[in-house]
Amino acid sequence: MKRMILVLLFAALLLAACGGAPSGASTPIRLALGYIPNIQFAPIYVAVEKGYFTDRGIDLEIVHMDENQATALVGANELQFAVVSGEQVLLAREQGLPVVYAAAWYQQYPVSVISAAALDIHAPADLAGHTIGLPGLYGANYIGLRALLHAGGLGEADVALDSIGYAQVEAFVSGRNPVIAVYTANEPVQLRAQGYAVNEMRVADYVQLASNGLLTSETVIAENPDLVEDMVAALVAGIEETIADPDGAYEISASFVENLDLSPEAVQRQVLATSIELWRAERIGHSDPQAWENMQAVLLEMELLSAPQDLSQAFTNEFVP
Repeated sequence: MKRMILVLLFAALLLAACGGAPSGASTPIRLALGYIPNIQFAPIYVAVEKGYFTDRGIDLEIVHMDENQATALVGANELQFAVVSGEQVLLAREQGLPVVYAAAWYQQYPVSVISAAALDIHAPADLAGHTIGLPGLYGANYIGLRALLHAGGLGEADVALDSIGYAQVEAFVSGRNPVIAVYTANEPVQLRAQGYAVNEMRVADYVQLASNGLLTSETVIAENPDLVEDMVAALVAGIEETIADPDGAYEISASFVENLDLSPEAVQRQVLATSIELWRAERIGHSDPQAWENMQAVLLEMELLSAPQDLSQAFTNEFVP
């Protein structure tokens, strides 16, 4: 009898040392990513394939939706996590949504303005008088463009904006818009691959803005901080692995991104290489406080925010490894 009691006690101690949960237990978690599966989400795919989420007890489901919708769902505590652009955090909190940015995805704001080389546009001030194509007067392309104009001493009144949806490549090729606001890791790569000579101005070369990152809610942080820490750790591990082995990350992504193997491989690999430039950092996942100050200043100047916010409530670095 004493032997049995000792065996049971030893087993209980082992269980406690392992975290108090049965081996193999997992928590179902949904993570919202924008638009559709894309090579630009390679670190997520790597983290799934390598078991970085499951090793931390997370059964991850990837869902795709517009980042405005994802932000609203996180704020309503109907979705635990999403990857969204930095301005979405401040705009949501302005509306009373208790969302918190828990880790940086990109270290650089991923928007560029590209122009036909013949226009000789090399600096933000050179945009004066030009018509610029962009998806619309919303989202990261619009915010990034306004920040770039500000850096050149210009305002929206100094240019003409053409809302064309997500058809910037087509608008450029057709000649409708020889100047377009785009995602740094997407349209510039496509146009150069098609042989077009373009000049590119990256927003990040002129101003540091809070970029895309992992969004969660005050509720999740308060009720399950360990979960947030585990999500951030798995995300960071995926980014680190992708930077260390881009070829391996590309091969893994092929099983997540439909028809990736049918796309021009050189283009997709360059998209990944450009994305890696945006992920690199001394401390991956760390959020720069000055980038948040700059983002708030841009949104106030655009009158998208009515008053300054307490930025310490909008983002945190406490979960970043």
